[in-house]
Amino acid sequence: YYIRAASIARKIYLRPNTGVGALTKVYGSRYRNGTHTEHFHKAAGGIIRNIIHQLEAIKVLETVEGGKGRRVTRVGQQDLDRSAGQVARGGNDE
Repeated sequence: YYIRAASIARKIYLRPNTGVGALTKVYGSRYRNGTHTEHFHKAAGGIIRNIIHQLEAIKVLETVEGGKGRRVTRVGQQDLDRSAGQVARGGNDE
């Protein structure tokens, strides 16, 4: 769950104005149903929507004017850049 939340935050950081519908396409996959021919299916939107609401609650994301998608706030961008820098350095220092 935490890995998916970090992934969603990164996707919205790289591509602002992304909504739940676009993310369901990103996280969808091929579904085989046994031995049948593969067909693409979108991911469930409930978990993605829940993660987005939680990221909004901690002020990492905000709704875009007009209600079309989300974007990263200034505070959220600082947090994501800080944690990415820690990963790049290879440490867990504060």
